Amino acid sequence: MPTASKKVINGWAMYDWANSAYNLVITTTIFPAYYDAITTTNNGSAVSHKVRFLGTEFESASLYNYTIAAAYFIIALLSPILSSIADYKGNKKSFMKFFCYLGGLACCLLFWFTIDTLYLGIICCMLAAIGYCGSLVFYNSYLPEIAAEKDQDRISAKGFAFGYTGSIILQLVCFLFVMEPGWFGIKDPSFAPQLSFLLVGIWWVSFAQIAFARLPPGTPAKQNTGNNIFTNGFTELKKVWKIVKQMPVLKTFLLSFFFYSMGVQTVMLAATLFASQVIGLPTGKLIIALLLIQIVAIAGAYIMAKLSQNFGNFRVLMLVVLIWITICIAAFFITTEMQFYIIAVSVGLVMGGVQSLSRSTYGKIMPQTHDTASFFSFYDVTEKIAIVIGMFSFGLVQQITGDMRNSVLALIVFFIAGFIALFVTLQKEKQERVLNLAK
Repeated sequence: MPTASKKVINGWAMYDWANSAYNLVITTTIFPAYYDAITTTNNGSAVSHKVRFLGTEFESASLYNYTIAAAYFIIALLSPILSSIADYKGNKKSFMKFFCYLGGLACCLLFWFTIDTLYLGIICCMLAAIGYCGSLVFYNSYLPEIAAEKDQDRISAKGFAFGYTGSIILQLVCFLFVMEPGWFGIKDPSFAPQLSFLLVGIWWVSFAQIAFARLPPGTPAKQNTGNNIFTNGFTELKKVWKIVKQMPVLKTFLLSFFFYSMGVQTVMLAATLFASQVIGLPTGKLIIALLLIQIVAIAGAYIMAKLSQNFGNFRVLMLVVLIWITICIAAFFITTEMQFYIIAVSVGLVMGGVQSLSRSTYGKIMPQTHDTASFFSFYDVTEKIAIVIGMFSFGLVQQITGDMRNSVLALIVFFIAGFIALFVTLQKEKQERVLNLAK
C-alpha cells in the first residue's frame, strides 16, 4: 500500500496539533496547578490537601488520580464496541468527531470551575479525558491506512511533533495570561487559568476541522447482514482477538506495552502534582519545566524513530524502558528545583519516543486488514486499562503512605515487567524470522 499524499498526512497530524493542547494545558500544566491551588488550605503552620467529594475525604491528588482512572476505565469499556461498529459501518470519522466535540465542550465548561463548583470540575475533567482518549482510538487507527509500513515510524513521529508544537504555542499564550494577567487587564488571578481552559476547548475543536476535512471517509468492512449493530460489533471484536492470539509477536508486544504504559502514562499524568506538592515548585517555574519537557519530546520522537531504523523497534523500546526505570529511581531522591529540571529533560527525551515508537510498532506488526479501528481498539484498551491500574495504584500508595515519592518508586515494578516482556517479544520475533527464512 502506498503512503497517502502530503496533504492527507499533514491533515492527520493536525489532529495531534489540535488535541495535544488538552494534553498539555489540562492534564499536565495549568489545570493540575490550578486544581492544587484551589484545593490547598493553609491552617496556620499546617498545609492541607484534603477535599470532600461524594461524602468522603480524599487527598486532592488522589481524587484527581481516581478521576482520571475512572475516565480511562469508561473508555476501555466503550472503545472495543465503538471501534468494531466503526469498522463495520465505515464511520470512524463520525465517532472521532463525537469524542472531539465532547472533550472540547468539557474543556470550555471548566471555565466555570472553582472550589465552590468542585463537582463540575471533577465531572468535566472526566468528560474531557473521555473525549481525548475516545477520539484517539479512531485517530490512531488511520495510521496503517494512510502510511506504508516503511513510513509509519516517521509519520507517527510527525504526528507527535505536530502535537507538541501546537500545544506549546497555546501553552505560551496561556502562560502569559497566568503569569502576567495585568498585561491583559485581568484583575482576578483565578480568571486567567479558567480562560485557558476555554481556549483549549476552542483550539481543539477548531483545528480538528482540518483533519476532518482531509482524512478519507471510512469503508465498511463488509455488507450489513441484518444483525443488530451491537452484535456485529462484538462479533468483529471476537474475530480480532482470535487473530491476535495466533500472532505470538503481536500478543507479547501488547503484554509489554500494557506493563510499561502503566508507568509511562502515570508519570506523565501525575508529574505536575508531584512537582508542586513534593518539590514545592512554584507555578511559574513548574510551567516552564513542563514546557521544556514538550520541546525536548519533539526531538525525542524523531531520535527514537531514527534509532529504530538502525537497531530495530524492540531494542530501542527496551532502552527507553530502562531510562524510565532510572528516572523513577532518581525522582524518589530529588529535593531541589535543578534536580527536577534534569529529570524533566530526561522525561521529555523518552516521553515522545516511547509513545511514537509504540504506536508505529503496533501498526507494523498487526496484520494487513480493513478492520484497523478494531485492531487499534485492542491497542487502545491495553493502554487505557494500564492507565487505570497505574493511576489507581499511584493514588492508593499515596493515600496509604501519605508520601507521593513512594508512589513513584512503586512504578518501577511495572517498567521491569514491561522490559522483560519486550525481551521475550524480541526473541519471538527472531524465531519468527528464522522460520520465515527456512520456508
